[in-house]
Amino acid sequence: MKLIALSDTHLKTGEIPGQLQSLLEDCDLIVHAGDFSTIEAYQAFNASGKLKAVSGNDDSFELKQLLPERLKFEVEGVKIGVIHEGGLSVMDTTAQGYLAKEMEVDILIFGHLHRPLIERKDVMLVCPGSPTKPRMSSPSVVELIIKKGSIEGRVITLEGDSCEYIKFRDALKKQKEEKSHK
Repeated sequence: MKLIALSDTHLKTGEIPGQLQSLLEDCDLIVHAGDFSTIEAYQAFNASGKLKAVSGNDDSFELKQLLPERLKFEVEGVKIGVIHEGGLSVMDTTAQGYLAKEMEVDILIFGHLHRPLIERKDVMLVCPGSPTKPRMSSPSVVELIIKKGSIEGRVITLEGDSCEYIKFRDALKKQKEEKSHK
């Protein structure tokens, strides 16, 4: 089973970017860790009938009433937990690890940080980043393949605007390379 995990889409309309839409069409399950922003965005993701989702801090009141803050479900014997604000940092995932244990899950998918992470300890921690509003990263989602209880995960970088920090870093790197070739 192929899952696409994403969060922090912050879309004001129901228009999903093309590359992201293609990924969503090619998966078995879409897991959104909150911050759709609008009901129109939620409805666009939910139109496939493959969506599992939680609300985020930036979601409309209507979405917060409709969606849970936490979600737990099982796929091929693997327990998956979803929450929006799982912790404050991708540098220290202690809080997310404890939350995963509290929820009794094998994988915890969380959002809010807008920066991708896949970490395996006692449990797998997954922050898909943001496909539309990344921070300190490029636009991204996470693909999870679950087969007979085994889990494979990878960050998929998408086309689109990176955050200003990434643009600056890449420009410096390019300048350095050009100077070394002269």
